[in-house]
Amino acid sequence: MTTTEELDLISRVRGEVLSRKELTGENLFLGWGYPTAIVLLLEFAALQIWNEDWCSWLWVGIPLIGAPLMIYFLNEDYERTHSRTLEQNVILMMWIFIGFASCVGGAAMGFAGLFPLCYCAYQGLLMGMGCFMTGIILHFRPKTICGIIASALSATPLFLQGDLWPWQLLVASLIAVVALIIPGHLFRSYVRRRNNS
Repeated sequence: MTTTEELDLISRVRGEVLSRKELTGENLFLGWGYPTAIVLLLEFAALQIWNEDWCSWLWVGIPLIGAPLMIYFLNEDYERTHSRTLEQNVILMMWIFIGFASCVGGAAMGFAGLFPLCYCAYQGLLMGMGCFMTGIILHFRPKTICGIIASALSATPLFLQGDLWPWQLLVASLIAVVALIIPGHLFRSYVRRRNNS
């Protein structure tokens, strides 16, 4: 075997090993999507029933539920594969930053009295952008498309002001479904099909 043939064989084997590498992270979108959509719906219902200021702070439940779920799913993936690719690390850091920006932005807007004006649009845009960028990095078109749709929907809450502002929560819940739950289920079925083939 010549040196060229050996290098070609090594390259082919390496490519096969990398293409067979098990995909992970199929539950992360769902781990954030369901808590986000459910908490926003609960916040809307609480505002309709009680109409008190404390109801608008129910959004704090999103990171309190989503963060432990994210840690659980990440540990589960790492125990299964014992590795994390550069793409996975980039996506993880991006979503940690988005979660941090959402929490800090929500708290700042709450204390500044801007929460009813623009928080749902802000949160929706963060979710849409995160979904879009994840789709680009993973080359998974459904996430990219859902991210574009969610980002476009994020402007809708800006038109629901005054007495209509609680309805922003329904729009934000819809954005969570479009940006997190739908692509999460699509990616989960894609990963399971790919890993089982």
